[in-house]
Amino acid sequence: MPSFVPPVPSASPEAVVAALRSAGCVFAEDEAELILSTARTPGEAAAMVERRAGGLPLEHVLGWARFRGLRVAVETGVFVPRRRTEFLVEQAVALARGASVVVDLCCGSGAVGAALATALATGAGRPVLHAADIDPTAVRCARRNVAPLGGRVHEGDLYAALPGALRGRVDVLTANVPYVPTGEVGLLPPEARDHEPLVALDGGADGLDVLRRVAAGASPWLAPGGHLLVETSERQVDRALAAFTAGGLDARAVTSDELYATVVIGTKG
Repeated sequence: MPSFVPPVPSASPEAVVAALRSAGCVFAEDEAELILSTARTPGEAAAMVERRAGGLPLEHVLGWARFRGLRVAVETGVFVPRRRTEFLVEQAVALARGASVVVDLCCGSGAVGAALATALATGAGRPVLHAADIDPTAVRCARRNVAPLGGRVHEGDLYAALPGALRGRVDVLTANVPYVPTGEVGLLPPEARDHEPLVALDGGADGLDVLRRVAAGASPWLAPGGHLLVETSERQVDRALAAFTAGGLDARAVTSDELYATVVIGTKG
């Protein structure tokens, strides 16, 4: 998007669309509708258009993202949940029916945890949900989304953040780990590389550094028959499967052509 931000003479839909289109927003009409439905005053709408035209991700401008039917709070500087990650949630929900304990590592905004808690709620309640992230901003944001659903969010590095009482009790463990190779972070869209935390994007030399750590440490936390689910890319799937196997898990991969999503699932025997 250009650095020049055209003025917004009014908060009319036409004016907002024109300003967004001039700034290079491809889906100007859709974005205008979301901004105008979120803004409480014409002045707030104008300020939101200015931030969006300046390159801030739409979700950070709005303060929320739509994820699996939920409106998830997304603070500035927090990783924006991707639609493809709904496939990870779909797989986790299928495995978590009847689960007692569910954990979401690398939780970011808490979108996955919130979606799991919502989907697994029954008349008898829902599983105990814990989430964790190393980024304090993400933890604060995740608490806004997960705590109202009965979940707890912890700050720390992967399993070190979790209460020790969960060891050997986790039925389903999800981890939307960073999996972009370091050398390719610069190729990401500006909205991601300039406005989302590097720790949520950079997966190391081949993109699998964090995935390997998650896979290696999962077994002691999983209950017998428990599952680990991690999102990755199709080209990384063979190495991801090998990491799961090395961690003592029976591993398989599932894909969604519609969402361009790949999830590796490991099961503790």
